[in-house]
Amino acid sequence: MARMRFGIFLPPHHVPVGQNPTYSLQRDVELVQLLDRMGFDEAWFGEHHSCGVEPIGDPLMFIAHVAQVTKHIKLGAGVLSLPYHNPFLVADRLILLDHLTRGRAMMGVGPGALATDAIMLGLDPAEARKALETDVDVLMHLLRSDEPISIDTGRYKLVEARLQLDAYSDPHPEIATAAIVSPSGPRLVGKHGLGMISIGATMSQEGFDALGMHWSVVEERAKEFGQDVSRDGWRLVGPMHIADTKDQAIRDVAHGIDAWFDYLQHTAAAPQLGVLGENTRERIDFVIESGMGIIGTPADAIQQIERLEEQSQGGFGAYLMFAHNWAPWEETQHHYHLFANEVMPVFKRTTKRLLANEAWTRSVRDPLAAKQWEAINAFTAQHKAEQEARNAGSMT
Repeated sequence: MARMRFGIFLPPHHVPVGQNPTYSLQRDVELVQLLDRMGFDEAWFGEHHSCGVEPIGDPLMFIAHVAQVTKHIKLGAGVLSLPYHNPFLVADRLILLDHLTRGRAMMGVGPGALATDAIMLGLDPAEARKALETDVDVLMHLLRSDEPISIDTGRYKLVEARLQLDAYSDPHPEIATAAIVSPSGPRLVGKHGLGMISIGATMSQEGFDALGMHWSVVEERAKEFGQDVSRDGWRLVGPMHIADTKDQAIRDVAHGIDAWFDYLQHTAAAPQLGVLGENTRERIDFVIESGMGIIGTPADAIQQIERLEEQSQGGFGAYLMFAHNWAPWEETQHHYHLFANEVMPVFKRTTKRLLANEAWTRSVRDPLAAKQWEAINAFTAQHKAEQEARNAGSMT
């Protein structure tokens, strides 16, 4: 495996409802700018149209804006609900964004997490996964083939459709599919050789147990369709908040964890992201004891990622923190600072030579220091002798 990459999966969840939406979006932008400066690799933004707390309706538009105020971090639609759209227009916009960002844009696709989004568009949520399979077939044909495509799904119609613009990226921007518990996402990954975002990697015991199964499905389907797949394109998502001590982390998240749980338990119709607990203490305990996430220290975060590596039965390419506002803004920024400074280097292996070099210099310090003192004393004595000789000569 290559060095692990790190980033965030930002729905975003601005809870409790009723916060200033302009400022909330600005804070999202500032968070990505902060992560860019800290050396994070990726940030993914969701598409949602209902429930009142996830205000990014067009992640591709959000990426176009954020790309102008960041330098290095890659930016992904995480995820774009493909059955809501005409895949031709999605592909066309993505290729434009690929050029505008000089290859920093990525796109995740999924069936749509919020049933209330689907029903407003006249779609049956129960049909979303089947629709997604068709739409991904169309999308990937448009991105990878110069042959025109015609199709009528009842939701949209294409007649001899083809893209007019070649991609900036070779051969096209990275495409990934969302996976939670079911094999629907992994099936598409294997069929088309895509990346995979396991959004429910730690959200429930079922999701955690599904990790090994997910990659098995990917490999089976890849073999069936003659595709090459790489674990480097597999991203695992889970929530964390770390502080200097575990007690401090618990105090931090008491600020906003209740509103986040209340949203998932009573507003968002997304049972695959099921959480338990009726009060602050129960909810904090659930996060920690279920393995869903980390509320603790950098050492706890390291242990969690190592545990996921083992459970994945072969490793994965990136860990994305499920971004939230459990803690106040200042403590949230400190959380990302600790993660970048103390967690990321362990898995990127970027401090290996620094640590080895320090160990080596410690091992030779004492004899070298003694020689240094000998050299200093010898030079001092020489200097004194020269001064004395000059003084004696001036007296004669």
